[in-house]
Amino acid sequence: MTFKIFIDGRHGTTGLKIDERLQARSEIEILTIPEAQRKDAAVKAEFINRADVVFLCLPDAAAKESVALLDPANKKTRILDASTAHRTNPDWVYGLPELSAEQREKVKNAQKVAVPGCHASGFNLVMHPLVKAGLVPADYPASCHSVTGYSGGGKEMIADYETRGAEEQMKSPRQYALGLAHKHLPEMQTISGLDFKPIFNPIVGPFAQGMVVTVPLHTRLLPGRPDAQAIHKHLADWYAGQTFVKVLPFDSAAYLDGGFLPATTCNDTNRAELFVFGHAEQVIVCARFDNLGKGASGAALQCMNIMLGLDETTGLAA
Repeated sequence: MTFKIFIDGRHGTTGLKIDERLQARSEIEILTIPEAQRKDAAVKAEFINRADVVFLCLPDAAAKESVALLDPANKKTRILDASTAHRTNPDWVYGLPELSAEQREKVKNAQKVAVPGCHASGFNLVMHPLVKAGLVPADYPASCHSVTGYSGGGKEMIADYETRGAEEQMKSPRQYALGLAHKHLPEMQTISGLDFKPIFNPIVGPFAQGMVVTVPLHTRLLPGRPDAQAIHKHLADWYAGQTFVKVLPFDSAAYLDGGFLPATTCNDTNRAELFVFGHAEQVIVCARFDNLGKGASGAALQCMNIMLGLDETTGLAA
């Protein structure tokens, strides 16, 4: 069986990756609007309603406009939106199937799936299981820092680093979103189950691809004061059997590089690795993955596979 796929925004960073990954798949037919008609809403509507799956790789406002082109009577076309526009919309399913068996089933049956943000993916993989089980209270004053490669900023940031990368100020990690209003915060709060938004400190590094999201925990603020090993056991049990989310052994010195945790190890895969370090009083949990893989195009394709009833791992490296 051949599935018709339309990528709306295929010339952006995520759209290009999705297109590249799908080109080699014989069961996929990519629908392409002629260049001269790309801005024609009527033509776009025809392509959207003809497709089995539509990927929206667009800014938020444009993504909403494209969703509005779906015929209300059309229950065949499935939509995967990579923008932030619908991630906390209750009418959409959040595309992180590893959160639970129920979440995977929701993705399978959904017509509209919101692909998670890269930073939010790491944070929610860490915090959702802990809050759900009550190991972390919903009113916990959470914080998080995340180091990502500059490709996460899209074409504009990639061009900036490729043009100005030799300048001194571009050679070090750079903090951003210092006004504490990063666009991933709503989904970080909603999907994790927290009552309040975390303090989130994103950092862009002088490397193209890869990321590590880190969440610190003070055990004195947790019910029963679970130590680092208890936190590790819960996460390991939660994600047992998952293909794309792996919890590494506790205090994973053997998986470090001379005591350092590189951000690039999972590049070109759809794998997310969780690490737990710490002791009885303090814990840090790190999620390492490819910001362009499990943090973007890989997650979108994983959800597409589930929605189409295909092997979840098709076309994806673990």
